[in-house]
Amino acid sequence: MFKRLSGAWDARRILMERCRPVLRSEIIALEASAGRVLFERAVSSVDLPAFNRAAMDGFAVRSGDTHGAGPMAPVYLENAKKMRTGMAVPEGFDAVVMLEDAVLRGNVLEVTAEVHPYKNISRTGEDIRQGDVVLNEGHRIRPPDIALLAALGFEEVAVYSRPRVAVIPTGGELVPRGTRTLRPGEAYETNGLMARLYIEKWGGTAIQSDIVPDDPSQIRTAIESNRDKDMIVIIGGTSVGEKDYAPRVLADAGELFVHGVRVQPGKPTAFGAVEGKPVVCLPGYPVAALSDLYLFVRPALKKIAHLRDDQPKVTARLAGKVASKAGYLSIVRVALKDGDAVPIMVSGAGILSSVARADGFVIVPEEREGMEAGETVEVHIFE
Repeated sequence: MFKRLSGAWDARRILMERCRPVLRSEIIALEASAGRVLFERAVSSVDLPAFNRAAMDGFAVRSGDTHGAGPMAPVYLENAKKMRTGMAVPEGFDAVVMLEDAVLRGNVLEVTAEVHPYKNISRTGEDIRQGDVVLNEGHRIRPPDIALLAALGFEEVAVYSRPRVAVIPTGGELVPRGTRTLRPGEAYETNGLMARLYIEKWGGTAIQSDIVPDDPSQIRTAIESNRDKDMIVIIGGTSVGEKDYAPRVLADAGELFVHGVRVQPGKPTAFGAVEGKPVVCLPGYPVAALSDLYLFVRPALKKIAHLRDDQPKVTARLAGKVASKAGYLSIVRVALKDGDAVPIMVSGAGILSSVARADGFVIVPEEREGMEAGETVEVHIFE
């Protein structure tokens, strides 16, 4: 029996309090920086644009020479310069007349619209001035940010290092994929693969260990060999059975804060720390492991990585009644169809195919005993 079950949100709060954003940084190529977080503010060393440039195709003129020009009273100029968008405006010229407002007749330009100084010109430094802060520390870099930095001459940027996360799958019944045919009672290791892929997607660097058997000393060795990581994720052996060693070993090797959470699926979940680094113990059932990855690992990792927890969500109408256990937060898999959230399966923590058929999940709060068909719900999208 679990000594004490924690509420899902209390458990997550306890975990989040133990998570510290990484302080390490690295210099990387600008082209490789999409999705990374700036370690220091980016300051421009140049003006953008670096010169007065034409904002559209036309003719460079001296604005004063166009005074009074109109369709019925054209002005004729002999010193205009033809321009293409982006070209540097020659010295002594301070405006560009659009093509539709001018006709070149031999060497003489007929202008039918008056222009004021710097009309149709992007002035030096109009976009960015030398010394301007372009992006602040902590900004998550996007492709348009990269384009801007490239325009300013940046080739490299300083970013926070990705959190290093150890993924430790445990279980004597597990077999590495591609090694041999399964025997009765065995299963290919997939939870570690799933966790590693999500950790990489969510901004971390996953270091997956070999499968660790149900042996306390080997589990402890696996934990201690990863003390240098920013987070440790142990999968399997988290309940209260005879061979569920992970929480007990964690308590001996460091601290155990939570063992058992009122979440369905995912009750046999544990949180702790080793040398101040958060350790998350996930159940071995794949759907429960996936639920906990989204509910607990994702926000913890995002905090460590200096990233916002911006999981995509949509609203939909619940297409069928959903039952849940009173006092437990329930994760219900749903498929989206024509604006409806169709429940896939409420129970069955080992039915991984139910996730493949689902587009996301709905959270049923602890204080609810299910939800009725027709309710508007928030669907958390599986990425």
